[in-house]
Amino acid sequence: MIVRQHKIHRRDASVRALALSALLLFSLASLSCKASGGDAASPNAKRYDLKGKVVSVNKAENRVAVAHEEIEGYMDAMTMPFAVRKNDYWALDVLKPGDKLTAVLVVDGGMTWIENIVITQESTDTSGSSETAGAAKEAEPGDSLPNFSLVNQDGKKIRLEQYKGRVLLLTFIYTRCPLPDYCPLMSENFAALERELKKTPALYDRTHLLSISFDTDYDTPKVLKSYGGAYTENYSDEKFKHWEFATGSADEIRDIAGFFGLRYYKETGQIVHGLRTAVITPEGQVYKVYRGNEWKTDDAMRDIQAILNRKQ
Repeated sequence: MIVRQHKIHRRDASVRALALSALLLFSLASLSCKASGGDAASPNAKRYDLKGKVVSVNKAENRVAVAHEEIEGYMDAMTMPFAVRKNDYWALDVLKPGDKLTAVLVVDGGMTWIENIVITQESTDTSGSSETAGAAKEAEPGDSLPNFSLVNQDGKKIRLEQYKGRVLLLTFIYTRCPLPDYCPLMSENFAALERELKKTPALYDRTHLLSISFDTDYDTPKVLKSYGGAYTENYSDEKFKHWEFATGSADEIRDIAGFFGLRYYKETGQIVHGLRTAVITPEGQVYKVYRGNEWKTDDAMRDIQAILNRKQ
């Protein structure tokens, strides 16, 4: 979820109206066109009609949060952030909270995005606020990680200080997240990282993985234990010695998410959120923060090697 950032864009109303008129014509004309180049979907991609109202615009991450109606055959009505690809970048410049739109939701394997965006009704709000990175101070390389307190999947109290001496990788998730390129992808990446680290016992012993849920109402230790066991594929036999799953009180999670610049809020049974994955040195300092879903297992492995090699 996750403290999210906000930036104010102010535009002259008449200029915006002219731009919207032109871009509406463009988007309507492109409804039957397929995305090209990097926007091309695979032949197995599924498409769903989406209709809703804009909640926020994150131009820095090319995402739009939409309070949408039920997506028949895929998702109940809720508010969710959706990626926007190059062919529809124009929308990031003109969309504002309160605008009503229609679009096509593309689900292609582990990736989702919206395309063929059409603004069906402009908002009467002229404040023009949009969401983007930079409104709050985020953890930077070299910052010391506070000794946050959490509760792990076994119901035991843990503190982040106890992981000093190892490279700690932590990410934020919630178990009911419906978008495959959000929380499920973070958990799949950690599962792949867990498998890769096991190949080298020396690395495995000097690292630790921690997935933190911000769904404090639903993700109890029992839920996290079941969820974590499924991702490690050890199920009820998982001992969680190397990869733990944790949550805490609403205030505790808000504090740790805020430290990493992660904003989140609950909406119609779901949680609208961004993504943060952090690499922490054995000294308890921030080494790197991944602020999206584009990082791969190889990236994390390189960071781990770089940290451990500098100590030899």
